[in-house]
Amino acid sequence: MTSARRSLPVSAGVDYCLGDRLDALDRPAWGTAPPPWAPGRREATARVKRMARDSTVYDDRLALLGEIDIFADLSRSEMKVIAEAAPMRTYPAGAMLYSPHQSIEALFILKRGRIRIFRVSPDGRALTTAIIQKGTIFGEMVLLGQQMYDNYAEALEEALVCVMSRADVHRFLLSDTRISARITEILGRRLAAMEQRLTDSVFKSVPQRIAATLCTLGDRAPGGRRPAALGGGPPQLGLTHEQVAALVGTSRETATKALGEFAERGLVRLGRGKIVIVDRPQLAAEAGEA
Repeated sequence: MTSARRSLPVSAGVDYCLGDRLDALDRPAWGTAPPPWAPGRREATARVKRMARDSTVYDDRLALLGEIDIFADLSRSEMKVIAEAAPMRTYPAGAMLYSPHQSIEALFILKRGRIRIFRVSPDGRALTTAIIQKGTIFGEMVLLGQQMYDNYAEALEEALVCVMSRADVHRFLLSDTRISARITEILGRRLAAMEQRLTDSVFKSVPQRIAATLCTLGDRAPGGRRPAALGGGPPQLGLTHEQVAALVGTSRETATKALGEFAERGLVRLGRGKIVIVDRPQLAAEAGEA
């Protein structure tokens, strides 16, 4: 057996392990072109995937900024600078973005989902002051004259937001006269809306307030006031009866009764956790709109 092993030929034109001695062990088995699963290539593939993921997140931030009114006058290069400084965060449904117990000075820009802004009375009753929709800026930012005081911000569903710190707000927003002018305009509209809600709470009945709230939210919904030929359709609101009640400052039972009456008359269509506005003109008439 030993003599047979010694007589094995070694061909000059073929690389045999025994023929190349231990030198062959220093060469990778795959030669000069490592496959994707090779150790070095695995790390490179992971880096490529990570870079692609980071690029997608960056593109999302840039696309979001392009949809916000206050950035309408900026060039793409100017928005790129802001996008790089605005990290994105995901909040699960039910998560609190901030509360009176958390002193946070940040400006949020909502990309996906809905946020409920509400206050809680000493006896534990909650009053919803706003439902934040996609593309809206909000947050506790004294620099913008938009302090939230005793407000809570809760994600009604999974929400994706861009977050800007106090320093970034001062650097990118307040220092640009185009943006600061638009912010002043937006805050003015919000103040007018709050005054209107205060007036409604004094002079309008609960059904009227519910009708007005549904009309306002329906107009903000995708395709809310566009005709069907232009991609519009019946606005669908993801609201429960309890959330509607909190928006207008009444009990769930009273809100359910009013919504049921609207549904019987064909003004709205009710579903589990949703309200579809079927007859917007008549609903506006119920709200006392001219």
